[in-house]
Amino acid sequence: MASKDLTTICLFDVDGTLTPSRNRIQPDMDNFLQELSKKVVVGVVSGSDLSKIAEQLASEGSSNLVEGLLKKYEYVFLENGLVAYHNEELITKQSILKFCGEEKLQEFINFTLQELSKLKLPAKRGNFIEFRSGLINVCPVGRSCSQAERDEFAAYDKEHNVRQNLVQKLKERFPDAGLNFAIGGQISIDVFPIGWDKRFCLEKVIEKGFKTIHFFGDKTQPGGNDHEIFEDERTIGHTVKNPSDTIEQLTKMFF
Repeated sequence: MASKDLTTICLFDVDGTLTPSRNRIQPDMDNFLQELSKKVVVGVVSGSDLSKIAEQLASEGSSNLVEGLLKKYEYVFLENGLVAYHNEELITKQSILKFCGEEKLQEFINFTLQELSKLKLPAKRGNFIEFRSGLINVCPVGRSCSQAERDEFAAYDKEHNVRQNLVQKLKERFPDAGLNFAIGGQISIDVFPIGWDKRFCLEKVIEKGFKTIHFFGDKTQPGGNDHEIFEDERTIGHTVKNPSDTIEQLTKMFF
């Protein structure tokens, strides 16, 4: 058996790449990644926070989901890498509050809530704005929606460009705020300082001396939250359609 290549890392988006959006990882993918980790270093990079990714990626039956997640993957980059773990140790944590300041953040939040209140959607639930350490997540349908309501909004958004139109309004209202707006997953928009996209995680990866960095994501088109890291000259970018496609591409590359 060939030895593990410690100079190569595969970084993965989560929603739509390793799992169906906001759903648990399937056993075939879980097992596949464990086999892949015997060949190269494996890491995940997501816009979501620790608790959400732990719910999705920790092994079935784990008594402590966070511990199960951090033990499984050598690198876990959360909130675009603004919160980062290596071998279970917290190595980075950035603050959007410190970057923007309370006054600017409240101005942004108030305007966004006003715009969301004008929308007529198939359903609206709760938790429309979620404040995280390194970013703000804006969700027109509300993160409290059910899976059926999530799917319904995704289909409606595809036809009516709800998130795209909201991003345009935010860009027009806050042109000099130093913020970037990225559409991610099925239902939300990530808002973060320019440069704090998923490329942020590359600093830590390069520090560790990796020579080859593969990135796999499904939202790699301009405006998608995988686009910047996918296009970055330091990575080899791979666009995937779904978790099955991820496995298929990796099988051809490493097995």
